Amino acid sequence: MTRVRTRFAPSPTGPLHIGGVRTALYSYLFAKKHGGDFLLRIEDTDTARTVKGSEDVINESLNWCGIIPDEGITQGGPHAPYRQSERKAMYLQYAEQLLNNGKAYLAFDTEEDIKVWRVKSAADNKGISSAYNYSTRNQMKNSLTLSEEDIASLKDNKTPYVIRLKVDPSDHVSFHDMIRDDVRFDSSQLDDRVLLKSDGMPTYHLANVVDDHLMEISHVIRGEEWLASTPHHILLYKAFGWEAPVFAHLPLFLKPDGKGKLSKRDGDKLGFPVFCTQFKNSDTGEITEGFREKGFERDAFVNFIAMLGWNDGTERELFDMKALIGHFSLERVHKAGAKFNFEKAVWFNQQYVRHLSNEELVHACYLELIKLNSNLDQPFISKYVELFRDRIDFKYELVKVGSYLYSDIEQYDLDTLKKKWKPDAENFMINFIELLASDSLSSANEIEIETKKLIARHQLGMGNILPVLRILLTGTMKGPSIFESILLLGKDKSMERIKKLNYLLNS
Repeated sequence: MTRVRTRFAPSPTGPLHIGGVRTALYSYLFAKKHGGDFLLRIEDTDTARTVKGSEDVINESLNWCGIIPDEGITQGGPHAPYRQSERKAMYLQYAEQLLNNGKAYLAFDTEEDIKVWRVKSAADNKGISSAYNYSTRNQMKNSLTLSEEDIASLKDNKTPYVIRLKVDPSDHVSFHDMIRDDVRFDSSQLDDRVLLKSDGMPTYHLANVVDDHLMEISHVIRGEEWLASTPHHILLYKAFGWEAPVFAHLPLFLKPDGKGKLSKRDGDKLGFPVFCTQFKNSDTGEITEGFREKGFERDAFVNFIAMLGWNDGTERELFDMKALIGHFSLERVHKAGAKFNFEKAVWFNQQYVRHLSNEELVHACYLELIKLNSNLDQPFISKYVELFRDRIDFKYELVKVGSYLYSDIEQYDLDTLKKKWKPDAENFMINFIELLASDSLSSANEIEIETKKLIARHQLGMGNILPVLRILLTGTMKGPSIFESILLLGKDKSMERIKKLNYLLNS
């Protein structure tokens, strides 16, 4: 194998979709697995679709994910420039090379000409519109049907024209795709794609082939939506006399129900992001939310994206970037589309949060907790984090999940309190307050032991007493050990809350 060189070549049309992140990630992993290079190239030839700020958010997203290019628009490199708009002059040179060897031709048809022709074609062919190809090109206004004098006249008059690939119907295309195995296309079914537009800008087809060749790309890893264009690209490589790279076409990201490609509309409808990082469109003011702003850990997000369409052949699910590089292979990428599962993304984040140290989690919530209660100190916050670290999916949840321990209870689960309360437990409550008032209990374990003894002495069921205590102390049925909560609240605060029993029962 020659030196592996892969690239990610997005168009700057908005924020980076998670499908694009996966393409970049797989390209990066494959290159690094084989000791190769990963490039970032911006394909901005479609100026009408370019959105201001997109290039910055693409860079920002890749950097956040840890997918750092070896060459690109920021890093530079021996094949600069890495923006296609800055490479415009060279594309004309290569298009003219194709014209000179008979592999391309000039086409002077306007968009309106083609539209009228297609309408007529559909009428003549029972609703089936014809493609601009070997069987129809002789009906059109191009250098294959016009005389040299007519062509010269059109050029003199500055008549706009495009350059089209001349597809030979007998030139069948077959190639091996690293994910889809052997693929074959019948050239007679291919159209004559536009290679150079009338404004002198190349289309994706010409630009990506020329750039991939000049940048020495060995493997092109991209979405399956480009599979149908690959035969045109292979014909271009052949027309130039170049060796084509190895192709690998990734499956689509599907909606959660598996019916169709995942879009921003699906995310908006179902309440989850489909972009890597937040983006604000400076023209429209629209803000699209990203996974980063949603609170996801970088490594969790990357791990989740990697597993959407790939596994290492085992039951293992957790991989940091180093492990992904070591285990990744294109042969293990699935052919079928990957259904997006936001709940699974949250699960990955939960796993990574739980692997963070207590110090890291304290750092994540310390300032916010101090803002909410300036009397809190480091020991309290450290113990607070220990209690709740296994009960959160995101770090930001630490601030609110146990708010009843550092501020007043905002809402009580009164329905459960009244359902669980038995009047014959009144004496227990009096004795329990006396128990807390004593100085003999200094640990959660001691409080738990003595509480259970007291419940047994009063011949009560723990299923009635403990829920009542929990609601009185925390307001809710959810949460960590009530005995640990008592220690963190302090005995005085705990007794104060328990004494509200009659007030709450009559609320």
